[in-house]
Amino acid sequence: MKTRIKELRKERKLSQEELALAVGTTRQTITSIEVGKYTASLVLAYKIAHYFGLTIEEVFDFSDQNEF
Repeated sequence: MKTRIKELRKERKLSQEELALAVGTTRQTITSIEVGKYTASLVLAYKIAHYFGLTIEEVFDFSDQNEF
C-alpha cells in the first residue's frame, strides 16, 4: 500500500523516530510502512493521519487494494 508518510514527515522535518514516538510505535514499523512492507492497523493509520491533521484516505492510498 502506498502512503504519503515519508513526504509528510519531510515537509515537517520529522525523523522516523520522532513520528514513531508521537504515534506510539517503533521506527522500524514506520520504515516498513513507508516502503510498503507492512500495512498499518486501522488504529495506527488513524493515529498517523490524526497526527498530521489529515484523514486516513489523505495519507494512505487504497486504490491498489482489491475490492471484496
